[in-house]
Amino acid sequence: MATPASVTDTARDAPIFDDKTANANVKSHGADTTTHEANPSSHLDVEKGLQSATISTTSDERTLGGDVRPEPESGQDPNIVDWDGPDDPENPLNWRANRKWTLIGILSMVTLVTPLASSFFAPGVPQVMETFGVSSNVLAGLVVSIYILGFAIGPLIIAPMSEMYGRLIVYNVCNAFFVVFTVACAVSNSMGMLIAFRVLAGTAGAAPLTIGGGTIADIFPREQRAGAMAIWSLGPLLGPVLGPVAGGFLVEAKGWRWVFWIIAIFGGFFSLCLFFFGRETYPPTLLARKTKRLQKETGNMNLRSKLDSGLPPKEIFIRSIVRPMKMLIFSPIVLLMAIYVSISYGILYLFFTTMTFVFEGQYNFSTDFVGLTYLGMGVGLILGMGFIGKMSDRYISKAQASGKAKPETRLELPLTLPGAVLLPIGIFIYGWTTDKGIHWIAPIIATALVGLGNLTGLMTIQTYLVDAFTVHAASAIAANTVLRSIFGAFLPLAGLDMFDALGLGWGNSLLGFIALALIPVPVFFRYRGERVRTNPKFQVQF
Repeated sequence: MATPASVTDTARDAPIFDDKTANANVKSHGADTTTHEANPSSHLDVEKGLQSATISTTSDERTLGGDVRPEPESGQDPNIVDWDGPDDPENPLNWRANRKWTLIGILSMVTLVTPLASSFFAPGVPQVMETFGVSSNVLAGLVVSIYILGFAIGPLIIAPMSEMYGRLIVYNVCNAFFVVFTVACAVSNSMGMLIAFRVLAGTAGAAPLTIGGGTIADIFPREQRAGAMAIWSLGPLLGPVLGPVAGGFLVEAKGWRWVFWIIAIFGGFFSLCLFFFGRETYPPTLLARKTKRLQKETGNMNLRSKLDSGLPPKEIFIRSIVRPMKMLIFSPIVLLMAIYVSISYGILYLFFTTMTFVFEGQYNFSTDFVGLTYLGMGVGLILGMGFIGKMSDRYISKAQASGKAKPETRLELPLTLPGAVLLPIGIFIYGWTTDKGIHWIAPIIATALVGLGNLTGLMTIQTYLVDAFTVHAASAIAANTVLRSIFGAFLPLAGLDMFDALGLGWGNSLLGFIALALIPVPVFFRYRGERVRTNPKFQVQF
């Protein structure tokens, strides 16, 4: 829903945006809430900033059976439907650990397949160009990167749909469309047809990337979230790297069309797993279903969900589209962090779209073995993900115990700033080693530094935005995703022409200098982020 219900946060969790409608709801509902410290299961749903509703924990409320509501305390509306106390098994936060991790495991596999499709057939681009008689460098990069444009379009539709109908149905519908559009790519008979269906496949494939983080927030409290985020992030981070490794051998053996058939097969399998074993986790949807059940059982049509904003679907849809753009334009935190991540992400995809040509041209790699050159990037991503996933929750828990936890704590992780420095260093080394024809292992090691620097920036900034924008975290992430995907789609188009004009050394040095100029962004928000975040001048009204 568009407005949160009864939000009472600690000082470090306080959102910097005011929602007038939410404030109105808080006053009218008059429900009691607890802080994170007092009740770990009471947390803000970061997908739309909705607090998982936990009413005051009196003995009467702890024993509610669902059909009978307790006598309301003074000022509390008796028609409000809430969880049956903080231990309600219907609350996703209270699910058994095996149920949570099964869902995360399946979701991570779905999230692996859709980003995998972005670069899986990159080694086959020369074959595609030969098949359709195309020689343009721009089209060579576009046919790979255009898929990422779908990742910019998809969230604008998927996010509001998930607000209105819940997460699970959006996953299932988008997964089905993803498989259909991928099959269409496999049977394409022109470059235009292939590019068009690549965009549509990317749009549908954006679902797990758009609302996956919200699913994690639904079922894990904040201090347990980073580990699950690390597992879920395997897909978007490793998929584009593993794709070319396997794609090189597949293209050589079976041709480029089989790349899409394999993606469709795996996408269909994991989509079926999610269809049969997935469960709805979105609190507003679950409480809405509970409200309808109680209305039917009691005949009281005045019952309403605590998380129901009362807004019509059209209004929810419009707000969900407009809010990320307003945050991107008017919030300096969202804007600068989005620019930082977007340029890093664009450089990453520029590497994905050009490495095939660089290693085939400079080092005479064959089509089947050229995909192995992406392994260096993968090693860097895995190292960074392992470190961040292991250290983040531990670091935050220690900060919470000492009472010093705040969103900027995410930017204080030991590898965050060194990672930002490693990114331009890796780019410089890669550029000049390939330019001078130094042994191929040197540029591959350099790409590991690029992957490590990219990972630490993406992971820490994502979690920082979630913690800093509790009420509108999804909108902050959506703004970040849209801009990042636009850069990922179009920046690579300049790659081959830039290298032709400047050479591999100076062409990559240009990228390195840009990455170097961005280092002050995380440094600034590490030390001054709290001041900016809490400054009324930078609060955005909706």
